Amino acid sequence: MTTLSVNWFIEGSLDFEYKKYQLLAYLQHINKRFNKTKLYPDLNDLIFHYNNLLKFKESKTVLQKSFPERLTNADIEAVKLTYEKMVQDDSLMQEIEHIINYSLKKIDPAIKAGKEIYDFVESQLHIETIGVVPLYPYHGYLLLRNGDTSGTNVYEFRVTIFESRDEKYRGINTQYVTSYERNFIYGTPEAIRKDLIHTRREFPNPAVYHIETDITFPLEQTLLPLAKKNLVRYISTTT
Repeated sequence: MTTLSVNWFIEGSLDFEYKKYQLLAYLQHINKRFNKTKLYPDLNDLIFHYNNLLKFKESKTVLQKSFPERLTNADIEAVKLTYEKMVQDDSLMQEIEHIINYSLKKIDPAIKAGKEIYDFVESQLHIETIGVVPLYPYHGYLLLRNGDTSGTNVYEFRVTIFESRDEKYRGINTQYVTSYERNFIYGTPEAIRKDLIHTRREFPNPAVYHIETDITFPLEQTLLPLAKKNLVRYISTTT
């Protein structure tokens, strides 16, 4: 059991022992990945399931807001119908409460373990601006050096800004460009920046940021996602 469905705790057999088996198998998979310092998408998934359980427990009703972004309208209607049948059965609701309470207690330490890894990796990241920052710093290159790996990965990035009534949000899109082997020609971020400007003339004066860590981490599952988040924060606080 490597994944849990959105409504796993009220789907199928509502037997506590069976749901316990489902959850523990899922958490065993998560812990194996955390032991390899692989955070994504598992940490986000854990937090999602925890919040779903908590909202169900607190509200005692299943509404669309209880399952943000993961449910279609058809899913929502199906869950509402299921809930309406359940709520009439006190013993069934007690079993669901038992499942939820147990699950929350088991998922919480797993989230804390994931966040400890997250904080550790984040503490190992070193970020700097390479060259002069252009007037528009939200589109350029991210140079990413992963511990003792032999190359520096280059990603084209674009920070997107969107606003709600009360807040401004920032996201980031990245696209892999190339990788530079570390040698006497491309041994520094400045040399890589110069070569990128020379070979990719559509960016005559790009924003270039260099992020490195002395420890090698899983690239796609850990380092790149955290590097992207830290780059957005860095740009937001320095411009």
